[in-house]
Amino acid sequence: MKGGGGGGKRRWRVLVIGVLVLIILSTLVPLAFLLGLHNGFHSPGFVTVQPSSPFDRINATKHSQRDLSVRVDEVLHRINPVLPKKSDVKVGSRVMNGTSKTDSKKRGLPVSPAVVVKPSPANKTKTKAVTSYKGVQGKTSNASYKGIVNADETQRTCQLKYGSYCLWREENKEPLKDAKVKHMKDLLFVARAYYPSIAKMPSQSKLTRDMKQNIQEFERILSEGSADADLPPQVDKKFQKMEAVIAKAKSFPVDCNNVDKKLRQILDLTEDEASFHMKQSVFLYQLAVQTMPKSLHCLSMRLTVEYFKSAPVEVDDSDKFSDPSLLHFVIISDNILASSVVINSTALHARESKNFVFHVVTDEQNYFAMKQWFIRNPCKQAAIQVLNIEKLELGNSDMMKKLSLPAEFRVSFTSGDNLGSQGNRTYYLSLFSQSHYLIPKIFHKLKKVVVLDHDVVVQRDLSPLWEVDMEGKVNGAVKSCSVRLGQLKSLKRGSFDTNACLWMSGLNVIDLERWRELGVSETYLKFFKQMSGGGGASREAIALQATLLTFQDKVYGLDDKWAVSGLGYDYYLNTQRIKNAATLHYNGNMKPWLELGIPQYKNYWRKHLNREDRFLSDCNVNP
Repeated sequence: MKGGGGGGKRRWRVLVIGVLVLIILSTLVPLAFLLGLHNGFHSPGFVTVQPSSPFDRINATKHSQRDLSVRVDEVLHRINPVLPKKSDVKVGSRVMNGTSKTDSKKRGLPVSPAVVVKPSPANKTKTKAVTSYKGVQGKTSNASYKGIVNADETQRTCQLKYGSYCLWREENKEPLKDAKVKHMKDLLFVARAYYPSIAKMPSQSKLTRDMKQNIQEFERILSEGSADADLPPQVDKKFQKMEAVIAKAKSFPVDCNNVDKKLRQILDLTEDEASFHMKQSVFLYQLAVQTMPKSLHCLSMRLTVEYFKSAPVEVDDSDKFSDPSLLHFVIISDNILASSVVINSTALHARESKNFVFHVVTDEQNYFAMKQWFIRNPCKQAAIQVLNIEKLELGNSDMMKKLSLPAEFRVSFTSGDNLGSQGNRTYYLSLFSQSHYLIPKIFHKLKKVVVLDHDVVVQRDLSPLWEVDMEGKVNGAVKSCSVRLGQLKSLKRGSFDTNACLWMSGLNVIDLERWRELGVSETYLKFFKQMSGGGGASREAIALQATLLTFQDKVYGLDDKWAVSGLGYDYYLNTQRIKNAATLHYNGNMKPWLELGIPQYKNYWRKHLNREDRFLSDCNVNP
């Protein structure tokens, strides 16, 4: 009996203790939540996210609707094509003829003439990027700012790779003809990404049917048209239906791996398509730049036929062609219109055009057309001689008797700085070709000549150039200290003064007597042959180095006001400097006689063209 009574007491004590413990716990647990201690506990419903790619892979079992929507929006934002806006390239003037204090610290990349050009946005781009970021800071995430940075970097990369094509593309951008089509494709991809997850939900059979129906409808429309004009009239309603279905699908938990996979497909396809169209556009741009327009070819053929049909009477100015007391200009060209503009603009601004003698050196194909043009279109009292370089008697010359125009090299400067670095810019350098080294032999009776490139327009009287004391130098040229020899990586170190400024062709005063005395042509040929022995360098790169070596310490720097260059690639030259310059040099790919020419500079060239000639209208020449 006693043992039984003791067991009852123990059970009673256990029950009392249990009740007390429950009372204590019921008091402490609410207090813990009230004091905020629950924040220290981790929810078992989420797994730590580790980004392993441009898209964050979310390996979680549960997600809130808001978190999922934000993540998907971020992914969609990242795959949007980042293109530089036109406002980003509206920067201040980049004058090639100016001097930059930081230029000597940069490194240049000479590229063969086959590659295209223009400077990248600088400080103003940086300011606009930061301003844009601050303006939208309250509405968007940091991804918006990254998009602006990526746009600027994309523009830089484009310019370094393709040159002036990138700026031409921005300045001539047309409205998209397939904007709605592209939007439809984007919605279709997003719908396809969500559809497998929604289809697995038995309770969402209606949403599954709606998504499938919209996907099939979009596929049908896209198969029938590739431009906005091909879309049916009620397409806007279809957009609304698809967007509503996608918005509803986003409100349900989905398989994030499937969404990630689909969005990766969008990224890959978009990158491949963008790369293809970029390369195609650059090829067509290069084709337009490097080939003669059909209208100019027509003009040359018509003039050649007219020359042999009409048997024109030529003005006999042979006594002037070798008179050293007159002012002689040499133009090496195969372009009739370009040569005509150079001569017309030079003679127009001359105080006494009767003292001017122009020698146009061309090839056999354009020789008769060139003669016929200047017979039909004489230039005031100036004398004009047209020479066929392939028929000249030059003795035992090792130079090729084949016309070669001044070679242009795109030089791009890169920098590791952030947005808008002054080091990110591109220039075009124009230097002598092999035909220039034949000038002393072709004009063996002359003492001094001025050599003009055929992409030059003259705005002042050039007579004072014959009075310049060149201090024993051979070549008088405007130097560009924005580019120095030490910045050209392809040049062999030790052969050059790395701090020397580069000179340009376009406007050059040549002392032929000093040239012959120093044997400049022979020196160039020696350097060219030595460098051609090995290394696999291109002919243009070898010619660049040989020319710079040949004229080292032989160039007299003319005043900067004699020439402004860059009108063939730089959209942002100072207008006042252009008006004050004696000559304008359209170096670069966008020549004024091409449709690709920079519009604001074309008028300086066009006003010196004789547009009344009937052959221009017959061949539809409208530069």
